[in-house]
Amino acid sequence: MRTMKKFFKEEKYYICAKIKIDLDISNKKLECKMTDLEKYFINNDKRLIQKWRHYFDIYDRYFSKFRNKEIVLLEIGVSHGGSLQMWKNYFGKKAVIYGIDINPRCKEFEEENIHILIGSQSDRTFLRQVRDIIPPVDILIDDGGHTMKQQIVSFEELFAHVKDGGVYLCEDIFTSYWLRHGGGYKRRGTFVEYSKNFIDELNAYHSTEKRHRATDFTKTVNAVHFYDGMVIIEKQKRDIPRHENRGYESLDNSKIQLSFSKLLKNKLYKTINQILRFFYLKGFNW
Repeated sequence: MRTMKKFFKEEKYYICAKIKIDLDISNKKLECKMTDLEKYFINNDKRLIQKWRHYFDIYDRYFSKFRNKEIVLLEIGVSHGGSLQMWKNYFGKKAVIYGIDINPRCKEFEEENIHILIGSQSDRTFLRQVRDIIPPVDILIDDGGHTMKQQIVSFEELFAHVKDGGVYLCEDIFTSYWLRHGGGYKRRGTFVEYSKNFIDELNAYHSTEKRHRATDFTKTVNAVHFYDGMVIIEKQKRDIPRHENRGYESLDNSKIQLSFSKLLKNKLYKTINQILRFFYLKGFNW
């Protein structure tokens, strides 16, 4: 009887030990796949950081090229100051970090290479003062109050202050669907609906309509990326897109001629399509 008890006790100990080893191995494998930012986050014992876990891979995808370089980062929304410390750790000693918050107590979180500016991100006058105070930024992160007005005003006032080659990132854009933030599916005035216009502006070089011309956004943005809860704008000056032909033609289309009736029909269809387009109505191909 004692032998059986001893056997089960040893067997139980062995199983528990094996489970612990397997868990340790699994955790180490999982940690190896994490970015440095995510590792910092899960091991954070400093000031509080609040982030969605799927954001960290996205951060690393666009921010890694700035590491250990002389950059300027501006984050709207200081909260407890933990994310500013995280950015400082990730980007290195050469980075200068600025934070904006409406709470005067956030000034307490200043330290070497971390500076705090107090004011409202929906106050255009304040944001223009910010542009005068701090140098042009390489990375701008809007993690502030997440209301529609705050996100739109911050973009309109600060996007121009992002350097060529820099990144503008607006977080938690899912508040565009939250009623208490003034949101709703396809609701006018939300930041998501506002940011959908970026697609039109990005492609404005290809438009022939007077109401849809190239803007500064068209001329200075290389790409716009949408993720769950996030939009990222990569800033980079670009010329008018150029289409080229290389190589020789395989088919001879020079002898193809359209009949008069076909030309007339094409002109009629074109006129109808122009009218439909003017009223934003669905068009057709001919």
